[in-house]
Amino acid sequence: MVRRNFMKTLSAVAVTAAFGLGSVNALAAETIKVGVLHSLSGTMAISETALKETALMTIAEINKSGGVMGKKLEPVVVDPASNWPLFAEKSRQLLSKDKVAVVFGCWTSVSRKSVLPVFKELNGLLFYPVQYEGEELEKNVFYTGAAPNQQAIPAVEYLMSKDGGEAKRFVLLGTDYVYPRTTNKILRAFLKSKGVADADIMEEYTPFGHSDYQTIIAKIKKFSSEGKKTAVVSTINGDSNVPFYKELGNAGLKATDVPVVAFSVGEEELRGVDAKPLVGHLAAWNYFMSLKNPENEKFVKMYKDWAKKNKLPNAGTVVTNDPMEATFVGIHMWKQAVEKAKSTDTDKVIAAMAGQTFNAPSGYTLKMDETNHHLWKPVFIGEIKADGQFDVVWKTKGPIRAQPWSPFIAGNEKKKDAPEGK
Repeated sequence: MVRRNFMKTLSAVAVTAAFGLGSVNALAAETIKVGVLHSLSGTMAISETALKETALMTIAEINKSGGVMGKKLEPVVVDPASNWPLFAEKSRQLLSKDKVAVVFGCWTSVSRKSVLPVFKELNGLLFYPVQYEGEELEKNVFYTGAAPNQQAIPAVEYLMSKDGGEAKRFVLLGTDYVYPRTTNKILRAFLKSKGVADADIMEEYTPFGHSDYQTIIAKIKKFSSEGKKTAVVSTINGDSNVPFYKELGNAGLKATDVPVVAFSVGEEELRGVDAKPLVGHLAAWNYFMSLKNPENEKFVKMYKDWAKKNKLPNAGTVVTNDPMEATFVGIHMWKQAVEKAKSTDTDKVIAAMAGQTFNAPSGYTLKMDETNHHLWKPVFIGEIKADGQFDVVWKTKGPIRAQPWSPFIAGNEKKKDAPEGK
């Protein structure tokens, strides 16, 4: 009898355990896990923290409107801490252990290059939201930021034009890693094609987190005093932008004398500096917070409301910027592709991403190119205003197609405009 009761109890426990486990599995099946891979500490936190918040805001918005294929999205947030090898470790954790369907993340090209082998090995899917140097086309990545012909080349063409001040000499100033060096290789070849001599191009690099720009600004002053109109093209990344712009102000280098056009400085980075001495300096992006259109009004309001509701630091002064817009667009396009494919399977989603469109906060309908995994994007050049916002001084007529392989790098004409394996 004791044995019979024990067996009954054991059976009951087994049934309960089975039902319990089933409900846990059912619960897990009710959500789709998505990874958020951004530096929330270290030198890149100044830029990347806002992208994590944008991703969480967009996920919450999608969940509120019914989720994806009727399932809620469950964000898994990790902090690779501006440590490039740690990006690879964290991406492996997201794909292998957390079993995320997709990852939204990275800022620097060195972090993207660090994670690429992991995404290829595990057939994961990465949406990369920041302008970059091109010279890459991967099956497992969708690039929602700009290629060089959607930012760097138009910016330098503008500086050489009458409206942009007819610059004849150029300082190519960047952080010392792959994005600035490759972008500047492309720009040097482009400038050469326009008849600019090597003697009229100065190239300088500083490490991540660099804070003393006195010597470099003094060199720029000397270089610009030699009789030809000079402009600075800045690919400085992360928190080094704060001391760079402060030193520019201290040295009295005004935009009318030596304009600086930046590719990694937007509204978020300018929150950290007194923008008054920087008035008139430039940035080239595919989106500015100051753009006037209904989609952008909704986007800006959504982020301001999110900041207040979630008590973000300095919630009253939050801003939106280009990589935030690219994050927002990428997540929505991924949702559309999953629903078209009726699956989160990587290969099916990749196929369904081709030709996806989205009415973006830039005021344009952006399209994911049918073959090259890059967005068609408009280009804007903005002048810094005293309040840290941008006044658009030039723009393209509409979205332009990305060139992942720059025509200014020899041998690229032979490269395919679609990733390997497609």
